[in-house]
Amino acid sequence: MTAERASSSDAEPSCDARAEDEARAGDVERGARIDEVLRERFGLDAFRPWQREAIEAVLGDPGRVLVVAPTGGGKSLTYQLPAAMLDGLTLVVSPLVALMEDQVRSLSARGIRATFLASTVELAERQAREAAMIRGEYEIVYVAPERLVGHAFVDRLSRCKLALVAVDEAHCIAQWGHDFRPEYLQIGALVERLRPPRVLACTATATPAVRREIRERLGLDASGCHEVLRGFARPNLHLAAQHVDGPREAKAALEKTLGRALGDPRSPSGGAIVYAATRKSTEQYADVLGRLGWRAAAYHAGMSGEARSRVADRFASRALDVVVATNAFGMGIDRSDIRAVVHVQPPSSIEAYYQEVGRAGRDGAEAAGLLLCSGADIGLRRRLVTNNADGSEADPALAARAWALFRDLLRYLDARTCRHDFVLRYFGDEHELLGGCGHCDVCLELDGDAAVDDAVTEETTLIVKKALSAVARAQRRGGLQAIAEMLRGVENDKTDRFGFTTLSTFGLFRDRSHDWILALLRALLTAGWIDLTPTEHPVPYLTKAGAGVMKGEVPARIVLPAEPRVPASKRRQRGERTERTDLPALDPAGQALFERLRARRAEIAKEKAVPAYVVAHDRTLADMAHKHPLTREALLCVHGMGPARVEQYGDRFLDVLVDRS
Repeated sequence: MTAERASSSDAEPSCDARAEDEARAGDVERGARIDEVLRERFGLDAFRPWQREAIEAVLGDPGRVLVVAPTGGGKSLTYQLPAAMLDGLTLVVSPLVALMEDQVRSLSARGIRATFLASTVELAERQAREAAMIRGEYEIVYVAPERLVGHAFVDRLSRCKLALVAVDEAHCIAQWGHDFRPEYLQIGALVERLRPPRVLACTATATPAVRREIRERLGLDASGCHEVLRGFARPNLHLAAQHVDGPREAKAALEKTLGRALGDPRSPSGGAIVYAATRKSTEQYADVLGRLGWRAAAYHAGMSGEARSRVADRFASRALDVVVATNAFGMGIDRSDIRAVVHVQPPSSIEAYYQEVGRAGRDGAEAAGLLLCSGADIGLRRRLVTNNADGSEADPALAARAWALFRDLLRYLDARTCRHDFVLRYFGDEHELLGGCGHCDVCLELDGDAAVDDAVTEETTLIVKKALSAVARAQRRGGLQAIAEMLRGVENDKTDRFGFTTLSTFGLFRDRSHDWILALLRALLTAGWIDLTPTEHPVPYLTKAGAGVMKGEVPARIVLPAEPRVPASKRRQRGERTERTDLPALDPAGQALFERLRARRAEIAKEKAVPAYVVAHDRTLADMAHKHPLTREALLCVHGMGPARVEQYGDRFLDVLVDRS
């Protein structure tokens, strides 16, 4: 028996074992080759953590990958590096000609054979490039999605040795995305016809629903898709949102934010982008900033291509400090020292907002992101989603989708919890939750935990019913401001003319401020219990869901707005950052531990080259000293220690905590 065992143990490995060994050896060899190409062809020493994961998935089996990472996160490397390694052509579909040109120049400088095909290229030159592509002279070719509409170009592609198809700005393929483009729908047919061995889809912003639609339209799920969702947490951004009465208040907030973020216009410490919803607004705000001493210029689609390029080039070269633009500006802009992104009017969705605000602080230093919104802006957006550019009525289904996306943005605007964590939850990136960033406007104002209890109470239900009744009884005779005045019991020409003073709902909230009532009405709007008419002067009306709440058929699950605390409000209006003083009471031993934790935080911040608050804010350290957690799991119960912070810094703090025990 012993001999048999010995004979069995000395036997040749099974086919499965040999295959596993060969696969492991292949993975090691491929990993070494990836590192070599990164150093020698791209001049980089290391990847960002998720980049290697994405590249290995592209090069592996089945080679179907969806990468969701924020603007400036390095997504282009996930198809450029494989293109330099693969035997065959990498085709990149991109909607941005300027970005194609920049990347082709950069790749060519590294010795990687690349070109681009777009309508901006002269016909003879385009034909020459396509012929060279068929001969296999390029490693990577960028194409605009419009090129895929013609069968002739697809026929030429079928004659190439296609190794990888990469789809940049992949959210454009999804009708639920914020920048849907019909021509992107051709890509799925292209993939189905050419059957490339590898397909990569990249985007900076995609909710779970949009990611699902991307996978379905590209057929990525058929053979298994590896999804990489990383890098959304941007704790160096000081996010804030503010309701304003109109352009005058918006201009004042903009001026203060730029002054705080950039300093003196005569010697600014960086650049800024200001986003507006209309071409006219960009020109008006650029003129205002110019009179204030900023080197500013407008940028919008109504300008000639040459004029737009001139503005972009001047901004990139630091000849301009501020660009005031519509959403046509920003993609492909290579400037790391953008210290502020201000939206003087809200964009179309949270996805669009986070992509645009993410252009600030790419160098890792502190930067500000301010979102402003007035009642008129909400009405403007309502008109934009219900009408096409030519003034015709938009498809009702698409208009409903667009309005739903904008209502999500309004929820962000009225958020009562950490803005960073709100965004991370919206994108489904639970792993990077911060547990409260400690420096967005909401975190600075909240008195308690980062999460607000939304339990249904009798008082909440009664208040919501009163507000909904006021909207119903108004019968579309006045806007949000007028209904707020009615609920507060204000007698003026407007409330008299509308007949509001005779209603039973007149004066129901006499003890509340006008701002509080408006905040409540906006919360009802974002909850879908009231809506706005798509008219030039939108007025609220009760929805079917709101009627159910008003009648008590559906619970009023909502967090009521709090009356603003005057000191905090005034500090915010002045643009001042405030520090928390309501730290847990500590005994002498706890205070000593708190100081040691602060010292450890300073060490980590210095090593990582980030501000101390990015690692942890004082309240977090005080709560840590008070609760004295000894495990990673216990650290998650500490205020401000979300999964991302525990993963990155938890062990370093535990060293201090365990040593004290």
